[in-house]
Amino acid sequence: MERVRFAPSPTGPLHIGGLRTALFNYLYAKKHKGVFILRVEDTDQNRKVEGSEEYIHKSLEWCNIQPDEDPFKGGEYGPYRQNERKEIYAQYIKALLSNGKAYYAFDSNDELAIARTEAERLKGAFKYSADNRKEFRNSLSLSTDESEALIEKGDYVVRLKVEPNQDVVTCDLVRGVVRVNSNELEDKILMKKDGMPTYHFANVVDDHLMKITTVIRGEEWLPSLPIHQLLYDAFGWEEPQFMHLPLILNPSGKGKLSKRDGDKNGYPVFPMAWNESSGYKENGFIPEAHINYIAQLGWSLGEKEILSLKEMENTFDVKAIQKGGARFDYEKAKWVNQQHLAALSEGELINRYNPYFEELKEAVGEQLNAAVSLIKERLVLLSDIEKEADCFINDPVDYDAKSLKRIAKIDISKVGSLLKEGITDNEIEKLKDFMQKSGEENDIGLGAFMQVLRVAVVGSLSGPNLIPLLTVIGKDVTLRRLERLISVQS
Repeated sequence: MERVRFAPSPTGPLHIGGLRTALFNYLYAKKHKGVFILRVEDTDQNRKVEGSEEYIHKSLEWCNIQPDEDPFKGGEYGPYRQNERKEIYAQYIKALLSNGKAYYAFDSNDELAIARTEAERLKGAFKYSADNRKEFRNSLSLSTDESEALIEKGDYVVRLKVEPNQDVVTCDLVRGVVRVNSNELEDKILMKKDGMPTYHFANVVDDHLMKITTVIRGEEWLPSLPIHQLLYDAFGWEEPQFMHLPLILNPSGKGKLSKRDGDKNGYPVFPMAWNESSGYKENGFIPEAHINYIAQLGWSLGEKEILSLKEMENTFDVKAIQKGGARFDYEKAKWVNQQHLAALSEGELINRYNPYFEELKEAVGEQLNAAVSLIKERLVLLSDIEKEADCFINDPVDYDAKSLKRIAKIDISKVGSLLKEGITDNEIEKLKDFMQKSGEENDIGLGAFMQVLRVAVVGSLSGPNLIPLLTVIGKDVTLRRLERLISVQS
């Protein structure tokens, strides 16, 4: 059975890139009838941000990305927080030390800083490896007695022993074969001085023990793949499949999408609000639309761009994931949201987002569904509801200047009087027929009638379909608004 995991660090809010990683893991699991796991990688307690884990959980919940196993519902392979697995890591670090695949290092931060400065001066880069490990204080360069005395003090890290002059060959489902010579690799720290594992070590141990079959993560982790392969080899474990997703680029295509880009250009980069930053939810996106667009960042959906979560589960295909970066497009994200909103029935829209319609419901009563039907086709975001519903609720206070300019040549007093007569004497459904007949008799075009009526009722020349709008607000409201325009413009 396929088992995949999303393993965020609770060091802040969930970014679009992290959400896409979670989504692709989820889709892959569903496509293969497998298991999707949420694992919290919180080994770095100094960087842990209060409320971050809860935020990640709520964001996934809002997007309907439901883990099968996680820290909240548990599972057979828990604990699912790395901070609660310290004893497990201690057991496996001992195994690496005992078989000579890892070693103790006793260098102080100051000693390493000096060595790094000197190496950067001479070579341009510093690497703790087979080339220089004997120059440092570690269990490979010191005597057994010296090492044991320092181990007793507990002031050490544990490093992976990378053998020189070896080809490390791995395979990525997106990029194919990845080949690196071990001379390019560093003896990575596996266990820190506080006894907590680093990302590399905990990641491999947990993936093995949780029986992860495919690792799906961002391409920023691709350089770590050879180190992880060496760890699998050191333990004698079979490695999972790997899939590294392309970067999400900012709209210019020049650099990775960041919060700074969002702040500068006026779009969110988080699914939900975080501290002072609003999210897609607060900006009026609905979850199915948000993940539909996020899925398009690096995955080619084919001819049909608007898909439900279920449809994406059925059609997800690794072969359709691109290698190059995916450029973020906020306008496209809004368009996808518009399509999903349009596909909802009036009842679904009202039931799911009832608070948005409270004032409208009070104004139009039993005509709510009819009003929402007219509004719905004009919505891009849920946050547009208030603006689009205003013409059903309030009489125009100010008229749009450009619209007034457009109707300036029309005799508003005459047209208005004829409209008042037509509205009084006819059902709204017959009003258009009246305007055509009256227009012929008075040499007034239908457009003039419609424009004056629309400005009177809506306050501008844009708005919902006019005759159905009048049916909802009724004759009395229509006449009152028409009277006001005539008095203001006469």
